[in-house]
Amino acid sequence: MYLFKYSNESFSKLIVSLQPLYQLNKLLMSEFWIYFQIGLKHVLDIHAYDHVLFLIALAVPFSFKDWKRIVLLVTLFTLGHTMALMLSVFGIIAIKVNVVELLIPVTIVITALFNLFTAGKSSKKESVNLVFFITLFFGIIHGLGFSNYFKSILGGDATSKILPLSEFALGIEAAQIVVVFVVLILSYIVQTVFRFSKRDWTLVMSAFIIGVVIPMIVESEIWIR
Repeated sequence: MYLFKYSNESFSKLIVSLQPLYQLNKLLMSEFWIYFQIGLKHVLDIHAYDHVLFLIALAVPFSFKDWKRIVLLVTLFTLGHTMALMLSVFGIIAIKVNVVELLIPVTIVITALFNLFTAGKSSKKESVNLVFFITLFFGIIHGLGFSNYFKSILGGDATSKILPLSEFALGIEAAQIVVVFVVLILSYIVQTVFRFSKRDWTLVMSAFIIGVVIPMIVESEIWIR
């Protein structure tokens, strides 16, 4: 009985001593979830569908058997996006908003046009490497488009924003994987149930994306003087 009482008291003291650590962990998890959700909503926002359009253009030429390549492409895009935010946060790079808002739909059109010209062709190693590089570069462009808003919701100095930036990047990565997974499922259904060839499916979707994005370029504020 004495030993049990002693152990129980020791355990109670341990719990009390761990309370500050528990509260800190709870606060960190709460903060993590906030920025993780911002990353999710940044990609899945129905009113800012340019990000989703780019992901569709990026994923539509692929199937489930190419999952390693598409995950790498998505991760490269997230890396470029995060690099742009970090460079902006530290004041290393700054581009006018209207220029970035023009470049974002341009990157989508370029990706869709690339699909049109390469649909049905066997991809060579050189072209794959080019796609990887372009995806990273386009991630930087898209990241610059969000940099002003991201800086506005964070206080403190630049170094204090690194952790929230990482949490935000994880939210982006998770949302992008969800979008790509949906595109791959839709591609599978269209190609197996409706008997679309992979080439025709890529051509139709890429043409659709170009049709949606061209007005975004034409209506850009950069043309207004």
